[in-house]
Formats: sequence, structure tokens, C-alpha cells
Amino acid sequence: MLERDGYLPGVPCWIDTSQPDPESAVAFYGGLFGWEFEDVMPPGAPGPYLIARLRGGDVAAVASQPEGGPSMAAWNTYIWVESADDAAAKVFDAGGRIVVEPFDVLEAGRMAVLTDPEGAAFSVWQAKEHKGARIVNEPGSLNFNGLNTRDAEGAKSFYGSVFGWEALGLGGGAQMWRLPGYGEFLERSDPGLTERMADSGAPEGFEDVVAALTPIADDQPGVPAHWSVTFAVEDAGATAERAAELGGTVIVPPFDAPWVRMTVIADPQGATFTASKFVPENKDLAGRADATVRAA
Repeated sequence: MLERDGYLPGVPCWIDTSQPDPESAVAFYGGLFGWEFEDVMPPGAPGPYLIARLRGGDVAAVASQPEGGPSMAAWNTYIWVESADDAAAKVFDAGGRIVVEPFDVLEAGRMAVLTDPEGAAFSVWQAKEHKGARIVNEPGSLNFNGLNTRDAEGAKSFYGSVFGWEALGLGGGAQMWRLPGYGEFLERSDPGLTERMADSGAPEGFEDVVAALTPIADDQPGVPAHWSVTFAVEDAGATAERAAELGGTVIVPPFDAPWVRMTVIADPQGATFTASKFVPENKDLAGRADATVRAA
């Protein structure tokens, strides 16, 4: 698998998890995905920021929770931008909220913490030395980010104006976010990608997909709008078993869905994520994909 060296503006590029006990999270994710960690914070920093790596390539991070932040553990999505300040201004103008004003993260980059009009939190990342996830879409690394929303039409207006995203219908009511031109960007480092996708039966425009767009079910009134993360795995069943052995909770047992076999897991401190194996022969399945909304 090719390693990434930067992203197109408007593409999710990084994830980290804020945890009450970072060392406990390191033990869990290291045992589950084989991640190795390095604390990149300088001496005297208020808390660690532990970069997780596979084969030496950055895949994610574990952080302590910021002072005054929510007490629950969570996975956080970062979206690549040319200017964190300009992106924050666009979010505000489009009806979102600036939770943390743009600030520099040492020499790694500049970021801001934001929410959309529904309150789904995400961050924007203006890269300097840190170029986001280097390894993606292979076992133990980020496979997908997804917006879970109660107002899909409002989300289309907001994310379209901020990042230029468009909704791509996949049939059966499923939708994805696409960024026009993203497929061309990927082709530069992976020639033939678009053709391979078409040959596998992917719908037109799928090469431009950057994230999932998932409505929250009406029978889940307590679930707020939020961003979620999906990791690629070699075996969803084995991952669920290993997560339970390490103290996690299997919220949705492994099941088959279009293109994948997946499971939804909570780590020992409550941060949820999806683990997914690509299964091409499942491409025509329908129905169970919405189960991820019920936990992720």
C-alpha cells in the first residue's frame, strides 16, 4: 500500500482519540492493531500526545483530554485545509461554531476545533511538519470517516459551502460525501485507481468519495450528531474477539453489509469505532449498513 504524503484540501486527513487515561488506551489499541507509540510532546507539557505508527508510518494518536473538555473518551476527525483561520471563518459564516480558535501546534501545523450547525465536532488541520496519516486503508489503519446527522439537507448546505463537498447517492438511500477532483488527485500516486474501482462495480463518482453521510435513526433520540471513524481490519470477527479480551465492548457483533463485513466496538473508556473488512462479494447486499449508526 502506498504511503500518503499530504492531502487535498477538504479531505479528512487525521484522527486522534481523547482519553481520560491515555496509557490504558495505548495498551488497548496497541494490543488490538499492533500500533507502536511515541509521545511527541515536549517536557513539561500538560499531557501526552502519543503518535501511533504501523511500520514507522503515522496512523493515529492518543491524547489526554483537554482541561475543561468533555469527560467521555471519543475519536476526533481532522480535515485538511490550506488555512485553519479561513476555514474557521467559513464555518462561522455557514452557521457552525468555533469551539477552539485557530492555534499553532508547535511546528506540526495549525488547527481549530469546530462544530457544524447540529453540533457535530470536527477539527481542521493546516499542515506544516505533520502531513496527516501516512498509512490508510490497510489493516490497523484509518479506512473511513463518517458524519452521522439528523439533518442531511442542512449538512449538505453546510459542508458544501465550507469544503466543497457534494452528496453521492449509492442506491437504497445510502449516501457518501464526494469532493470533485479527489479521484484525479489520487491517480497521481496510484495510476489506474479509477479504472479499478469501475471494474469492481463501484458507482460513478466513487473515486471522489471522502467520507460517509449517514442519517441517525428516528428511534435513537438520544444520539447526537457526530463524526465517527472506521478502521480497516483483516477479520472483523477476530477483531471483535480481541477487543473483548482487551477490555473493550462489542456493541454491534460482526455482520455483513454492502462491500464489507463490519463490527462496532467501544474501547475500555467508551470511545466507539467501527472495524471493517472489505468484502467485494458483498457489494449487492442491502439493509444492515444502518446498524453502525446505532453505536458508532
